[in-house]
Amino acid sequence: MNEALLSAVTTFVLAVFVGFEVISKVPATLHTPLMSGANAIHGIVLVGAMAIASEAKGPVGYALAFVAVVFAAMNVVGGYVVTDRMLEKFKSRPAPSKTKGPGEPR
Repeated sequence: MNEALLSAVTTFVLAVFVGFEVISKVPATLHTPLMSGANAIHGIVLVGAMAIASEAKGPVGYALAFVAVVFAAMNVVGGYVVTDRMLEKFKSRPAPSKTKGPGEPR
């Protein structure tokens, strides 16, 4: 195993531990908004996928780059959709009408 791969694996494992610790400390009520925001931030994955797609060579490379871009785009769009759904839950509902109907006593 070369040094660069060992460094990348070490960084990945440390990121998994830090991510698990951060997520486990978040109250359940904030889990969905946090994950929605995290998905939206994952737009950097889309940028990375497009960078890889620009350097792809051959049909396999193009196919993998296309799949990477599609999955990254789905992740970003899903993050925004979930965030929008969560924000809809916090909107106040319209107050009931105080005018009385024709059959109601005055």
